Amino acid sequence: QVQLQASGGGLVHAGDSLRLSCAASGHAESTYALGWFRQAPGKGRDFVAAIRWRAGNWIGGRSSYADSVKDRFTISRDSGKNTVELQMNSLKPEDTAVYYCAADVDLQSSGYEYWGQGTLVTVSS
Repeated sequence: QVQLQASGGGLVHAGDSLRLSCAASGHAESTYALGWFRQAPGKGRDFVAAIRWRAGNWIGGRSSYADSVKDRFTISRDSGKNTVELQMNSLKPEDTAVYYCAADVDLQSSGYEYWGQGTLVTVSS
């Protein structure tokens, strides 16, 4: 089991910044990647960013971003603290959503197996 706890959301104005944090526990050492997803009001859950440090045949760090956030958001991992951060700059009203942290623990499956409760980010115009 992997438990994920997302935090750091809040109410900000357009152009402001926020830093989200996801703390992993349980079998967090067995995870291959951690990702951030978001769900805007009345919409589905979309990919935001992910960082992967292990796969079947390599060890390292690889980050990916949705086009809508790639120039504004930065994902990072602190292996010592077993956390992943999402630095969000130049926030826009369209970034308003519940942000979820997710863990990939099964390379044979698609998607992510464990999800946190999410943290709400609201960006006013």
